[in-house]
Amino acid sequence: MKFHFILFSLCLLLGCEKSATQHMITKPINNSNFLTYLALGDSYTIGEAVTAQESFPYQLVSQLKGQGFSFGAPKIIAKTGWTTDELQAAIKAENISQTYDVVTLLIGVNNQYRGYPETTYRKEVKDLLQTALSFAKGNKSRVFVVSIPDWGVTPFGKNSGKDIEIISKQIDAFNAINKEETLAMGISYTDITPGSRLALTDVSLIAKDGLHPSGKMYSEWATALFPKIVSSLK
Repeated sequence: MKFHFILFSLCLLLGCEKSATQHMITKPINNSNFLTYLALGDSYTIGEAVTAQESFPYQLVSQLKGQGFSFGAPKIIAKTGWTTDELQAAIKAENISQTYDVVTLLIGVNNQYRGYPETTYRKEVKDLLQTALSFAKGNKSRVFVVSIPDWGVTPFGKNSGKDIEIISKQIDAFNAINKEETLAMGISYTDITPGSRLALTDVSLIAKDGLHPSGKMYSEWATALFPKIVSSLK
């Protein structure tokens, strides 16, 4: 049973060709009166193991609507298991011509999980930041980068046979890169990693799959982004 649990969880993190892993490329409602939002990422953006409405992009839109901002549904380009290069390839395949009022980017956990080089991550994050910026009409105040959460503290992480302290150090190293490159471009950076580590003792922050964040944790991410986005839209 333990083997099947680990195999199932591995598929959720990396994506398996024969699984029913979520792959979300959504389109916002076509209404010129709505503000538009593009969310780029991986399983943490689509909200693997929770409903779409519980994902942080949808909760963020809900919070913004509550403040009187008129948003359509977010456009999401994300898939469980994607690395930086896979996200960039998917964006290019979409051949998107429109721009957006708000763009978020959260990517890198699968680079760390697969043991990809930090140097490669740095280069590809810089490319993705430029891509995100182009979608925001070159307006740096409308792009928001979110740090990588720490999956090592989850039940899956603790049962993976890997040292959770090493996982945390690696996550910190990848986050140091994305933070440095983000701030160097003058783009907003939101650090949700410390909060994600509270899941070590608070199981309510973890979804039923034992690996991904719950709607409760996603709500905290949306709340952290909310004032920054409100400020940029005023």
